[in-house]
Amino acid sequence: MSKKSLKPSTYLYPAPVLLISSREESGKPYIATICWAGVVCSEPPLVGISVRTSRRNHTLIKKSMEFVINIPSQRWLKEIDYCGYASVEDTDKFSTIGFTATEAEKVKAPLIKECPINLECVVKQILPLGSHDLFIAEVVAVHADEDVLDGDEISVDKLALFAYCPIVHEYRAIGDKIGTYGFSTQGS
Repeated sequence: MSKKSLKPSTYLYPAPVLLISSREESGKPYIATICWAGVVCSEPPLVGISVRTSRRNHTLIKKSMEFVINIPSQRWLKEIDYCGYASVEDTDKFSTIGFTATEAEKVKAPLIKECPINLECVVKQILPLGSHDLFIAEVVAVHADEDVLDGDEISVDKLALFAYCPIVHEYRAIGDKIGTYGFSTQGS
């Protein structure tokens, strides 16, 4: 089959759907949905999130140098979509959608109680990229709901994760396990 050239764009499917929480200078919690994120280092545990420079969350993170990555489940898809779509600064998204801001252990940004996984992050570096800045942050604390754990490990099967496909603007469920790391080197 032949290949067709397409316009350069962000065709990295799928992208994680995350809720980023921060805090206003007044103390009021703030929330935004982002999809440009990923792991950038294992030791120390570093993550990167790219935030459009015109967004309120960008300003808050840049001032405080901290944020929380809240990993949601499919149960909250409508609310998460709203948090990403409704970018009106005077909208209190926590109150509007009914999410609960709870205190974190190491940062001032709040955890979102309804999300089964929360990563407290401290910004180590900011890289200006164009429309977005990349915030590279160290994960300084992790919280997990007990019902998504198998012992001390997070169970992917219990999370009901989903992803976003940017160019086509679709959310997709993350499905069945199709292999494990290193399976290709094991005898058949």
